[in-house]
Formats: sequence, C-alpha cells, structure tokens
Amino acid sequence: MNKLQILVVEDDTPIRNLITTTLKAHDYRFITSASGQGAVMESASHNPDIILLDLGLPDIDGVEVIRRIRSWSNVPIIVISARTEDNDKIDALDAGADDYLTKPFSVEELLARLRVTQRRLALMQNVNNEQATYQNGQLRIDYAVGCAYIGEDELHLTAMEYKLLCLLARNTGKVLTHRFILQNVWGSSWENDIGSLRVFMATLRKKLETAPGSPRYIQTHIGVGYRMQKVE
Repeated sequence: MNKLQILVVEDDTPIRNLITTTLKAHDYRFITSASGQGAVMESASHNPDIILLDLGLPDIDGVEVIRRIRSWSNVPIIVISARTEDNDKIDALDAGADDYLTKPFSVEELLARLRVTQRRLALMQNVNNEQATYQNGQLRIDYAVGCAYIGEDELHLTAMEYKLLCLLARNTGKVLTHRFILQNVWGSSWENDIGSLRVFMATLRKKLETAPGSPRYIQTHIGVGYRMQKVE
C-alpha cells in the first residue's frame, strides 16, 4: 500500500472521479474537496503529502488557495488546469505551485508527475545526510537544512525551485541542457515541459537575482539550457 495521502481539489465530478479512480488503482490514499475553502480546511486538517489542485474553483481561485496554503505549509502542489496561457502558469508558480499539468491530461502523465514528486520528497527527507554548504558570491545553500540565502536573507523557494537551484549549483560552470534538467528534476524529457522549465527559471531568478534582466548567477544559453556562473 502506498503510504502517501493526496488531496484532490476538483469541482468537475467526472474529472475528480477519474483522478480518484486512478489513485485508488495505484494504491494511493486520497481525500477530496470540490471548493477552494474546503481545500484549505482539508489541507490544514489532514496535512496531505501532495495536493492536486484545479484553478477554476467555484468559490475562490486556485491561485489564492495556493497562497493560503503556502502561508503555513510547503506541501508539494501540482496544479491541474485547463488554463494554458503562460501568465496563468506564472501566477500559479509565483504563488508557490510546484508543477503544472494542463487539461486534457493522460492518466500516465499524471502518475509520472506523482512519481517525480515522490522522488523529490524522498530527496528532501534525505537532505540531512548532506553536511556541506555551497557558497557562490552572496548565494549560500545549506544542504543540511534545505535552505538557500542571499547574504543573510533566506530565499523563500518552492520545492521545485530549490531542486533546480541545487542542480545548477552542483554543476557550477557547466551548461546544463533542457533535456538534462528535465530528466533530473522532472524525471522525464517531455518537450512540452520546456515551457514549464522556463517559467520556473523565471520565478527562481526573481527571487535570486537583484536584476533578473541582467542575471549574475543563472545564465541562459538560448535553445540549449542554463548555467550557474561562478560569482566572486
């Protein structure tokens, strides 16, 4: 039996039934909510391991749900939404979502995203095994506690942003291709995830760089990938 508990927040009954049937078939435990207010209450009451969240809810918008949950919890949040515009993705990721899956979606892709999130949770649980810290200019990563800082100020990163930052940091000076990053962070190399990667990099830069338009740390290699630059 899979021990993870997943909160499914979806007001469309057929889609909610599809998701819960899939979860049950693969031995996930789950609870459900059809509203934003209910999602916040269920999250506070049951402390789920992962949240699957629709944005178009009947009472409050899903982005606001993310903001409220993020005020006390770092639980991984995977958005499942029919909204496909970059601005919608940016809003959700800026609010603290960890992944974004667009409707219509395949059951196989949903399960793959859950597996990637499980691996990410396992990595976070094992992070105390790492005793070293990373220092690059004003950027410092304390692997033992899973936190990053600019000077004395802690960066408030989502789990996905933190994992991206650590991957780049561990490969400082190297150009990491889109495919390499997707494989190591998402656990896949789906071409349609490159757009999500660009959005995550944009949100990470907003938190990391004093001038995101002229980045000191993360350099973009157009059409290829990204590189963590060595900063004195």
